[in-house]
Amino acid sequence: MGASVRGGAAFKARLAQIAEGLSSGKRLKVGFLADATYEDGTPVALVAAANEFGKMVMTKAGESYFQLPRPFFRNMISANSTQWPGEFSQLICSSNYDARLALGLMGERIKSQLQDSIRELNSPPLAESTIKRKGFDKPLVDTGHMQNSVDYAVDGGDE
Repeated sequence: MGASVRGGAAFKARLAQIAEGLSSGKRLKVGFLADATYEDGTPVALVAAANEFGKMVMTKAGESYFQLPRPFFRNMISANSTQWPGEFSQLICSSNYDARLALGLMGERIKSQLQDSIRELNSPPLAESTIKRKGFDKPLVDTGHMQNSVDYAVDGGDE
């Protein structure tokens, strides 16, 4: 973690160093960031939300149906969020209290968990018509663009 600090001036200097490191990053965002789009300009976040919560779909024949929710994001949060405080505590200590570095490492961790959740989700199953169109039965995966668009950003202390 670091060398022991003795004496008033050394202690104050170390506290100032820790405070400076802690102020280097203030917020972590993980998910589908604003600049992530499909080739046609559709925001990936919009597609992800429609998959997460379900949506009404209109067919070319003018019929409609409700696409069932596939809660990959909520499942990931439920499965992992209780571990995040302890993991972040270890990262902040091992990074010598550099918040930007610790938040970046945490961002990589959560990004990986979200991508795994997309990859692992199998329920509810796809409609037979969708399986026929895609050629396989994996929900949430068509081209892999949504999964590959998961990212994170650390907002700095000066923003």
